[in-house]
Amino acid sequence: MQLDHVTLVAPDCDAFMRFFVDIAGMRVGPRPPFGVGGYWLYLGARPAVHLIASGVADSRPAERPHATRIDHLALRIDDEAEWRALHERLEYHGYAWQSAEVPLARERQLFVRLSPNVVVEFVTAQI
Repeated sequence: MQLDHVTLVAPDCDAFMRFFVDIAGMRVGPRPPFGVGGYWLYLGARPAVHLIASGVADSRPAERPHATRIDHLALRIDDEAEWRALHERLEYHGYAWQSAEVPLARERQLFVRLSPNVVVEFVTAQI
């Protein structure tokens, strides 16, 4: 397992994008058509930072609508047996989870909410 990406939800994605490009040396790269504004910023071949415009994609109405926050941490699993074992561990320990597919990509996602503001995503290629 390895860290896949971090998602930042912010009112000014352009300013964050400029920081990560100009200061951290990342590059803006391809991003699936999620229907919300944002950027995927790449380090090498993979997107390391996902930026999402708050107020558009913010699903937590109790929070300030334009607050900057880290949305979730994602871990990539590249082995089918490890993906199945993850499901077994989640079931065994009683964790609720939601699954999704990335539009136009052959990847699956599994989301576990640890608290109201902490989400862990597991992502894998279609198995």
